[in-house]
Amino acid sequence: MLTFIGLGLWDEKDISLKGLEAIKKADVAYAEFYTSRLMGTTLEKLEALYGKPIKVLDREDVEQHPGDSILKDAVDKDVVLLTGGDAMVATTHVDLRLRAQKMGIKTAVIHGASIASAVCGLAGLQNYRFGKSATIAFPYKNVISEAPYDTIKMNKANGLHTLLFLDIDKAQGYMTINKGIELLLLVEERRKEGVLRDALGVGIARAGSPEPCVKAARLDVLQSYDFGGPLHILVIPAELHFLEEEALEALAEYMP
Repeated sequence: MLTFIGLGLWDEKDISLKGLEAIKKADVAYAEFYTSRLMGTTLEKLEALYGKPIKVLDREDVEQHPGDSILKDAVDKDVVLLTGGDAMVATTHVDLRLRAQKMGIKTAVIHGASIASAVCGLAGLQNYRFGKSATIAFPYKNVISEAPYDTIKMNKANGLHTLLFLDIDKAQGYMTINKGIELLLLVEERRKEGVLRDALGVGIARAGSPEPCVKAARLDVLQSYDFGGPLHILVIPAELHFLEEEALEALAEYMP
């Protein structure tokens, strides 16, 4: 049996009771923290509350060699894989679940709070108005991906907001909202399509913590704002509904 368990947004206490029970009953517990991390806790605190040693896996362990660890154990043991946020938001986890099922391994999912819904609650943006999301990645060999820019362009044309995940890299660390905006504006400068001209941005830091930071402003203003520690996430809204505008004024210090 392989059970995917979402741990929520911030610390070890965000887990559901159902998830906690599943961990305690499991024979082996694995975790991956490259798609998201719980910034309000440590591995030691997780193990203390969950009552189980946790083996932390790298991206390669999960995506390229799951048969050497997770799937090998799950053939004849009850195994749990712990992830930040919700267990099935990352496509790599869907792929792993399909691999398990092809091997005849029974699978289950225990969901956790996701940043995809938390941004709506924190900023007051309407969840059904979000289009395709994208990830702003650190440049690779000085090449900046234009995929997030294209996603914003497509969503805006359809009157939809864009949720932009910010890269987590083993060498470069956690991308900030400020860096993400810088990369978007560099693409805008090169392509000169006006997609981000006078565009509004909503930056959110440390969602799920006791003191999250939520700020809405034009991108050039937002770029200089100090959001503090990670994790950060960025939203580029389309034209706002009047209730969304009212919510951003009250919750994100937005000044139209």
